[in-house]
Amino acid sequence: MGEASSVATGAGTLATVVRSGVVESVHLGHLATIGGPQVGRPGATFFPRSALKPVQAAAMLRAGLDLDGELLALAAASHAGLPRHREGAARILAAAGLDTGALRNTPDLPLDPDAAAAWRAAGSVPEPVAQNCSGKHAAMLATCVAAGWDTAGYLDPAHALQQAIRRHVEALTGDEVRHVAVDGCGAPLFSCTVAGLARAFSVIATADPGSPEGRVAAAVRAHPEWLGGPARPVTRILRAVPGLVAKDGAEGVFAAALPDGRALALTVLDGAARPVPAVVAATLRALGVRSPELDATGHVPVLGHGAEVGAVEPAVPGAPVGSSPADTGAA
Repeated sequence: MGEASSVATGAGTLATVVRSGVVESVHLGHLATIGGPQVGRPGATFFPRSALKPVQAAAMLRAGLDLDGELLALAAASHAGLPRHREGAARILAAAGLDTGALRNTPDLPLDPDAAAAWRAAGSVPEPVAQNCSGKHAAMLATCVAAGWDTAGYLDPAHALQQAIRRHVEALTGDEVRHVAVDGCGAPLFSCTVAGLARAFSVIATADPGSPEGRVAAAVRAHPEWLGGPARPVTRILRAVPGLVAKDGAEGVFAAALPDGRALALTVLDGAARPVPAVVAATLRALGVRSPELDATGHVPVLGHGAEVGAVEPAVPGAPVGSSPADTGAA
């Protein structure tokens, strides 16, 4: 299998699933940090999926995109498909003289179950604007208009937009892009290492406020519900840790950074999202964060007959166990 299977090499235990005192399953993967513990092989090359969106958003700002606030957070989002998210994507397009018909991301239902039910009840079918990446795609199209680039071929990896994004991925991660794939939404997906993703988030979290990276950081911090949705773990984690910049991705990917540059990135080898909140919370504790809200978000129960009979237990070296002191934020 060669390169395609290399992400499995050297994986470590990220979390165990304990039911009634017995370990019934184990999640393996890689965890890289700046300023904290490591698990597995941080130099493993992988696809960061939607965790790369803040990097992509910063690249678009550098290419001429003019967004801030909630709409910039939406450009970096895997949103829940709530009405305000769909309307926000349409606002980005309208400002560029486009409409939702220009979107080329994969048609889908809203990610939020209640929003999806309402969408279906209204007789709507899967559409690009409802898909969780429509904010990013709207921003990509707006960037093309701002830069004078063709909009029809914006998903081609050879397009000027995607080449600009690729260069910025390499600049922020410090990694050479070794693989290019098609992401779930149809956009090009650029590889990096787990450690490289942590480096990129550290750069974004510590950037000058007026820089493209600093603007992305400010938008994510101020508008976590536009980055995900009210019930989404990434939004809850952002609320629990003031100043954090974070983004989740498919296949059990997550990255985050504190204002002083301490950062983390992880990928779960089996692609499961289940252990991610527990591992992220434990890693942030190991980095010195103390937040009862974070502890609550990181508690992932195991249920038996509707009652809690165990939990997903993170295996992060140096992470304090149990409740945190009442103070919040970074120590």
